Amino acid sequence: MITPSAQAPPVLTIAGSDCSGGAGVQADLKTFCAYGCYGAGAFTALTAQNTTGVEDVHPVPPSFIEKQVEMVLSDIDVKAIKTGMLFDAENTRAVVHSLNSHYTSKRKPPIICDPVCVSTSGHTLLHPDALEVLAHDLFPLTTLITPNKSEAELLLSQNGFPTFIKTVEDMISAASRMILVFASGAVLIKGGHINTSVEEIRSLEEKNPQIRVIRQGLLGDNMEILLISMERIDAAVNPGLVVDVLQERGGETTLFVRPRVESASTHGTGCTLSAAIACSLAHGNSLIGAVESATAYTHLAIETAKPIGKGHGPLNHLHSTSKTLIPSPTTRNPYPFTRYLINNTASSWKAYVEHDFVRLLGKGTLPRSAFNHFIIQDYHYLKYYSRAYGLLAAKSSTYAEIGSATQKVLDILHEINTHETFCQTFGITQEELESTPESTATTAYGGYMIDTGLRGYGEVGLWLKKEASKEGSWVLLENNPYKKWMDDYSGPRYQQAVKLGLDVIEGRALNDPPTPARLDEWRSVWERCTLLEKGFWDAAMEHA
Repeated sequence: MITPSAQAPPVLTIAGSDCSGGAGVQADLKTFCAYGCYGAGAFTALTAQNTTGVEDVHPVPPSFIEKQVEMVLSDIDVKAIKTGMLFDAENTRAVVHSLNSHYTSKRKPPIICDPVCVSTSGHTLLHPDALEVLAHDLFPLTTLITPNKSEAELLLSQNGFPTFIKTVEDMISAASRMILVFASGAVLIKGGHINTSVEEIRSLEEKNPQIRVIRQGLLGDNMEILLISMERIDAAVNPGLVVDVLQERGGETTLFVRPRVESASTHGTGCTLSAAIACSLAHGNSLIGAVESATAYTHLAIETAKPIGKGHGPLNHLHSTSKTLIPSPTTRNPYPFTRYLINNTASSWKAYVEHDFVRLLGKGTLPRSAFNHFIIQDYHYLKYYSRAYGLLAAKSSTYAEIGSATQKVLDILHEINTHETFCQTFGITQEELESTPESTATTAYGGYMIDTGLRGYGEVGLWLKKEASKEGSWVLLENNPYKKWMDDYSGPRYQQAVKLGLDVIEGRALNDPPTPARLDEWRSVWERCTLLEKGFWDAAMEHA
């Protein structure tokens, strides 16, 4: 999360120009703006490029680079500096000389070096003779260097350590080697070109408990409701991951793990990440905090980008400047409002989804008396549920909204038919369903739902389904008397109904963004509904 201070700290980028606007100084300045920083820029080279590639590069004279840096630093109290494409040895020396000249007696601000060597399209952006100057003159001045896989391999190989990076473990070894070989304060190896998985990261953690792992954007516990199809559940259980490895000189290793985003909008990713780190440091954050913020910011900039150009398009640098409290939906996060609600009521939500009633039901050991009480009360509850959607249809102002609410009522009526058939298999007659009075929990929940909210059992069915898919699962499917109930609530028809409900609340939140007070009210409603839903399980267990 971007948390700028009250002031706009000045940040300087020393890098090349991208006339198409997606990388270089142009990308840096957009990132500075998004982070609430004042941006200054010294150009090292002009490029003729677009999203399809680099056509030509025109270097800026070294003396003029020094003059630009001198003019900025002599006038402005810069709080962080980042370097990008430096082009050749002479220009790299000019940058080193200008920094050393200015900070002879002053403490240098954090300096982030993005050792840009090759563009995404394969164009060489750093002359080979510049590598030695970069490694032996510039790196010792830096707080952090941010090579990608290819740049880390190149830098180590050029300094006598032939390296091939294919796994996350290789990245960790390479980062540790770079700390020993180069005098930088820390190294962040970017893992965009390395494929890994949840299982590989879990195994690595078990073998290396001293390594810190920061997970970003991955589904937390009890978020199966956000997936609504088995394909998505499988993808969430073991998604493709991107991992960045931070190695600090003190020996601490930190992994930043997030879902891989399949996108062609990746032009300027390295520039953006290093610029974001510089900004976060300028705001006074720790190095780990700065990298965590910057990796999350860059990930969302890729995920929310719209296609621009015919090749690798630019990131959406200004995604964080939106004033809404709820982010826009993305492919990876189609239900951001629901995710917010689950995250901010985590203990209540977990108590509901992983209730003893649900666990015993999954094991097939739930007492029949408890389930019979629940299933009869659920029959009464569904009347409230259908009336709530009828009320929503009455309040809707468009045919699409009326149709959506009406379809939900039809889904509930179908569920009632299934419900009655299921009850018969447990010896519960239609007369017993109608004559058994509502419990206090049912009446309280039903009345509250009519006034304020809508809910269901889709998340419980999906959680049991996910647990059942794990090797050696505690969930019993064979000869489980409650298997049909689990199948119904994790099946495609009910999950489509869940999706319909999610689409309704997400659409309302997106079209009518809440104020902080209103969002907190919505969170309270969600939590109250969750606790009332849990009350259903509690009441059933009292009859066990």
